[in-house]
Amino acid sequence: MRYEEFTIEGRNAVIEAYRAGKTIDKLFVLEHCKEGSMNTVIREAKKHDTVINYVKKERLDQMSETGRHQGVIAYMAAYEYASVDDILKNAEEKGEAPFIILLDDIEDPHNLGAIIRTANLAGAHGVIIPKHRATGLTATVAKTSAGALNYTPVAKVTNLSKTIEDLKKEGLWFVCADMGGTTMYDLDLKGPIGLVIGNEGKGVSRLVKEKCDFIASIPMAGDIDSLNASVATGVLAYEIVRQRRQIDG
Repeated sequence: MRYEEFTIEGRNAVIEAYRAGKTIDKLFVLEHCKEGSMNTVIREAKKHDTVINYVKKERLDQMSETGRHQGVIAYMAAYEYASVDDILKNAEEKGEAPFIILLDDIEDPHNLGAIIRTANLAGAHGVIIPKHRATGLTATVAKTSAGALNYTPVAKVTNLSKTIEDLKKEGLWFVCADMGGTTMYDLDLKGPIGLVIGNEGKGVSRLVKEKCDFIASIPMAGDIDSLNASVATGVLAYEIVRQRRQIDG
């Protein structure tokens, strides 16, 4: 299957995309531009809570494929995003306790695609990513997921900490991955659960970590002290699977 990157250039084209209900991940806008049609573009972007990056003309010229960007280039998602309610409904329809993977600023599209693939195979009901400082559903993500994006809903939220608070009201517990935590085998990871995985370099942010009920560490016996984010997701996700199966068995 072939996936393509979706970019839109030009003010009218971007405005029409918004009005047609297209999902735009990021908008790159010429800084200090105050012309009327540009104000309309920015107004539509803010209405849809799109991440706006104000950049110099040289940057837009480098990004442009047509040479006619008119001061604005939009990056569209390769797939439509779900809502958090869609993910909860997915669990409800399967008659299972919710199992959700939340990603705190994963920037590498290959990691995101691999995590979505793992989420699907581990039976997670969906993945939640933040709108800012993280990769979206690009063509690279879709390709790396090996088709899992067709089956695993991905929601994009403005505030991950607030989303965790809201999901706690739905009965979920949250565990995040961190080297300083309790060994994962010593934690009770059964029941409705959210697994939080942090940024490739910085790990889980302090604010998000404070919202978690447990901090899990993965036992390691090698000479280096960290795992790739997608690998860490796989290890912890399958510990959750193992514990869930003990209940079912």
